[in-house]
Amino acid sequence: MNTEDQKNQATTEAAIGVEKSPWWWVPTLYFAEGVPYFVVNNISVMMFTKMGVPNGDMSFFTTLLYFPWFLKGIWSPIVDVVKTKRWWIVAMQVVMTAVMILLTLTLPHPSADVIGSGATPISMFTLTLVLFIIAAFASATHDIAADGYYMLAHSQKSQAAFIGIRSVFYRVASIFGQGVLVYIAGKLETHYGDIPLSWQITIGVSAAIFFLITLYHLFVLPRSAQDTPRVTGEKIDFAVGIREFASSFVTFVKKPQVLLAIAFMLLYRLPEGFLIKLCMPFLVHGTAEGGLGLSTEDVGMVYGTYGVLALTIGGILGGIYASRVGLKASLWVNAACMTLPCLTFVYLAIAQPENIWVISIAVAIEQFGYGFGFTAYMLYMMYFSEGEFKTSHYAICTAFMALSMMLPGFVAGYIQEAIGYVNFFWMVMVCCIATLVVTYFVDRKIDPEYGRK
Repeated sequence: MNTEDQKNQATTEAAIGVEKSPWWWVPTLYFAEGVPYFVVNNISVMMFTKMGVPNGDMSFFTTLLYFPWFLKGIWSPIVDVVKTKRWWIVAMQVVMTAVMILLTLTLPHPSADVIGSGATPISMFTLTLVLFIIAAFASATHDIAADGYYMLAHSQKSQAAFIGIRSVFYRVASIFGQGVLVYIAGKLETHYGDIPLSWQITIGVSAAIFFLITLYHLFVLPRSAQDTPRVTGEKIDFAVGIREFASSFVTFVKKPQVLLAIAFMLLYRLPEGFLIKLCMPFLVHGTAEGGLGLSTEDVGMVYGTYGVLALTIGGILGGIYASRVGLKASLWVNAACMTLPCLTFVYLAIAQPENIWVISIAVAIEQFGYGFGFTAYMLYMMYFSEGEFKTSHYAICTAFMALSMMLPGFVAGYIQEAIGYVNFFWMVMVCCIATLVVTYFVDRKIDPEYGRK
């Protein structure tokens, strides 16, 4: 690098306000991005299940909580127009902290008899659901701001260096949200013998941790000279943003093979869309109900820790494999990994093993397969998004990705209640046919060189 280039780089770095090493804020920012997502989408499932809410109502109403992530592209122009990304990050963290505190203070306490009946009315948790949906909107908005801020608050070289770090700490948040918090709730349940109290304290712990993170970010997040509203004139800018979004959507639906692409995005993960909503209820429900009867803390370890680690390893290895052979060559291997490991839950439902390690290995195999198979899905979305509106088209693809999990989630619990766990998991295996069919048709349209090193 010559002297002039060094000066330009120094000027650029000064302009974007790189006065703090990204190590001070990237790990905590992406930990803070992950925790609310997993509290809203995973902790809610486990909490309602332990409170005795039937699977049908639990699955339907917790799926509704996912809507903000499906719709977040619609209001993302507001984040560009109004205030800075840093302001949005801190403001949304304040909102989420306040919501967690309110959840702690207002969580209903159904009696042990009501919980034991397995028919706790979801209406008892109306305020809880309202607070969860507020947290969901705040979390989705925080995602928009955090990802935008990441690209503004440090240099491009630094962004590339820390892309893996942000992913690692998002996974740490996953283990914390699905593993550590569930384990804490289980230990408290065992100690106090009071399920509602155990979850009340657990959410209170989440609120305290999130308060400390928010306070830390208030002082530590760097202020970037580039972190400003996109242009002046808020009303005009918002209208421009809406027109840009509409234009990108029109060009998206005009892309070649768009219907095939949408079918792939909706159906490739269909088995997992059904499975994911019933994993934790199946693990925790008693054997008489067709479940495995694990304790809450065991579920935190089996699914929230071992499962997440297997999912992460599967994703890493799937990415390495796909980068070496390309999307087309890896597609069928990924599809097999997405479908065949679902058989582990058929085995668990039929055999109902008591050995915790057997259960852990089965769950880890399924999660590893999902992590490995999901790589093809992500690569295909990037492949289909190629072109002039790459960023906008990828955002639209992620909306279909969210929808692919929401549609099965709405009905998964009601289906399981009607046919039982064994038949439900066999139905999941039948849904694997949809994965294979869309894989067959998409495979014929993919450039063989795409994604290869």
